[in-house]
Parts: sequence; C-alpha cells; structure tokens
Amino acid sequence: MLIIYVFFKLLKLSSCGFQEPSNKRVKPVGKSNSLTGVLPQMKTPALKRLSQSISRSISFRTDARPLPPALPRSRQKPSSFPRRRNSQCWSDTVESHDLTAKEIKRQEVIYELTQGERQLIEDLSLVKKVYYDPMLKLDIMSESELGQIFGTLESLIPLHTDLLSRLERLRGSEKTVGEVGPTLLNWFPCLEAYVTYCCNQVGAKALLDQKKNEKRVEHFLRLCQESSFSRKLDLWNFLDLPRSRLVKYPLLLKEIQKCTPPEHPDEDYLPDALELIQNIVAEVNKKTGEAECQFYRRGLHYLEDSQRLPEIQQSRFIYCHGELKNNKGQRLHVFLFELALVLTKPGEEKDGGHVFNVYRQPLPNALINLEEIPDGEAAGGGTFRGAFTGGNDKVKNCFRVSSRGRSKFNPYILQANDSFCKQQWITCLRQAIVQSRDRTAQTSQSQLSLHPESGLCHIAEQIACGESA
Repeated sequence: MLIIYVFFKLLKLSSCGFQEPSNKRVKPVGKSNSLTGVLPQMKTPALKRLSQSISRSISFRTDARPLPPALPRSRQKPSSFPRRRNSQCWSDTVESHDLTAKEIKRQEVIYELTQGERQLIEDLSLVKKVYYDPMLKLDIMSESELGQIFGTLESLIPLHTDLLSRLERLRGSEKTVGEVGPTLLNWFPCLEAYVTYCCNQVGAKALLDQKKNEKRVEHFLRLCQESSFSRKLDLWNFLDLPRSRLVKYPLLLKEIQKCTPPEHPDEDYLPDALELIQNIVAEVNKKTGEAECQFYRRGLHYLEDSQRLPEIQQSRFIYCHGELKNNKGQRLHVFLFELALVLTKPGEEKDGGHVFNVYRQPLPNALINLEEIPDGEAAGGGTFRGAFTGGNDKVKNCFRVSSRGRSKFNPYILQANDSFCKQQWITCLRQAIVQSRDRTAQTSQSQLSLHPESGLCHIAEQIACGESA
C-alpha cells in the first residue's frame, strides 16, 4: 500500500508540473554554446541578430532541447514549479532599445544572473517539497539521516531569494540595470554559508549511496527519477546544484566586467566584487577538500602499526582517488593524499561510512619514483601479463611506483581503466611528488638554520637516499 501511495503521490505532483533543474556541469566560458537555449522570435530583427550573437558567446546554461507537446488543459491548481524553464533572454523582455552592442551584452549577462537565481530557488524548493518532506512523512528515512544527506540546503533558499529581490529592484522602468556592482559586493559575503553545505557533501553522498541499497529508498528515488518533474535526474543532481551555482558567479562577473565601459560607475565596484567571490570560492574549495580528506582518512583500517605514516595524518587534502588494478589483477582503491600514497581494498560499510583496508605499505610522496610503462611493453613476469591481458603480451595503461632509497619495498605496478585515467594519475602523482619534495626541502632548510648539526645529517641522509635510488 505504501508503494501505491507513493506512486500516486508522484503522479499528482508530476501532473501539476515542476521546475526542471539544469543537469549540466559548469563549463568554461569559451566552451558553452547557448545562453538560454533556443532564442524565440524577436520583435526587432537587428536586436534579434545581435542577441543571438551575444548568446553564443556568453552562455552558461544548458543546450537547447525541443519543447514537449502542449498538454491538454486541466482544472487542477497550477504548480509553482513550471514543467519547462522559459528560455527567455533579456532582449525578449523589451520592445526595442537604443543601446550599444556592448551594453546589450551587459544587460544579457545581468539578466542571466537574475534568471539563474530564480531557477536555483525553484530547484531547491522542489527538492524540499518532492524529496525531503515525503521521505520524512512516509518514514522512508529518519530525520537524522535526512539531515545528514540534505545538510543546510533549506537555509540557502532565503539567501538566494534575497539576492533575487535585490536584482529585481535594480531593474528600472525601461527594464535595464544600471549599477550591479555594489549589490553583489554587499551580498557575496552571504555565500560563506556554502562552506558548511559543501563540507557536508562528502559524507552526504556516502550515506545516500548506502541508503540506496535499501529497497524502500531505492523504490522511492526511482519513482521520482522516472517522473517528469525530475527530467530523469537523480537526487544527487539536485543536491549538487548549489555547488555548481557557486562556481558560476566568478564567470558571470567576469563577463559583466568585460562589457562594462571604463566610465561606468560599476568600474569602481566590479574588481573588488570579483576578488571577493574568487576568495570565497577558493575558501569553500579548501574547506571542502579538508573535509573530504578527513572523511576518507577516518575510513582507513590499518592492518599493521607500521602502515600509520605520519604523512597520512598530516595531509590536508586529496589530489585524487579511485580504482586501479595491481599486478595480480586485484581491484584496489588508491588514495593520493597530499603527502602519501595509500593503496587499499574496500571493506564492508560500517557506521554509515566506507571502510578501506590498507594494502601493503603506504609511501610518502617525497620518496616516490614514478615510471610510465608504454602500452605494449612487457612490464613483468607471466603473472603480470596474465592478470592484465588475459594471456596476451600487450599491457596497456600501466605505471610503476617505487620508493627512493628503500629497496626492501617492492615496486607497485598499477593499471588504470583507460589512457585518460592513467594520464590523470600520472599528472597528479607528478604534482604531488614535486610539492612534497619542495616541502621537505623547506623543512630541511628551517632545521638547518635552527640546528646546523642535525640539519646537515638530514641533508646527508636525503643525498644518500637519492644515490641509492
């Protein structure tokens, strides 16, 4: 009976129509194709052509999709969430205007900023009404679990509603915006609330993935995903929308600044506003990286005390992590922490988190020797070739990691899923090695200045390690 109730509940919500979220990740400005999708018929041909040209150059929104066929009229109360977003640009809202091409472009970007706020508010409201509230009322998840997954999402709605109200008040009777810099400079500090929300996302994603293994949760989320209001997107797409919106602000602000003339009053505010939002995004990224590092570090299960390297505990972020195969064909989950490389085998989930059993001895990044293995090269004995190639002589997407000056450690030969994944690992490893060695060198210099005798011994040890490698 519960499933039938949920199904009809979703049908009712779907029939009312809901706002659809954007499912595209943030892309650099030059790689976008359209500001607002397909541009409707313009009332002024010259303005239309100019607007289309501008749209191709400054777009941050999803590619155009054909509109669905018109639905028969219903007597039901219309939903506050339209089924499709109105792909309208600023030029559609004015009959005609005596503006330069640069000023029209500026108005288009400001309008895109305003519309983006409106759409985000609708998306976040949808998440609460369609996902959070029903799962709580139907006892599909506990209030504590929902709190962990959704975090502070609800508190972001009034925050963005405030910005939307401010932007709409700036629009004059002629539907143009004069100064936008002071408003953004005053509002951007509110985005520091994103630190809490984004830091929670690592644990939220892990718990959500775990709960999807429960039949009732999986069934409810599947019904939602198959309904029209979700546009086939899963819950996580919605929960990740605030982070995606956050990283768009610097891009939009750069476009506004680019098409603002030198004599414009905004010239005194936009540089400061851009610097402020870039610093906020950097701080959110830093704190989120630290939270991710702590989350996975807590999940490490050491089989021996010798595996507990101080470099692991001292690491503040993770360069990358993911699945690789070893020379026996075993699937490993490898973590490249700021200061150490750790190979693990995923274990059973425990207390709402993943467990990773540490495999073999972790390596400090400063002592890593990295070697690419060209595709097709026989990189080891028969066991290696058989594990990776099924008996063929060709080996692909592999690299070797060994330890400088520690011959007792056998090298790690690892295989990525494809060439792109291999290159990502190679790039991250090289970056981690260089930065860790620079850090070690700086530490050695500090020790030398404070304790000359011990510092010289440490340098001699490092030289000896390098010669024996």
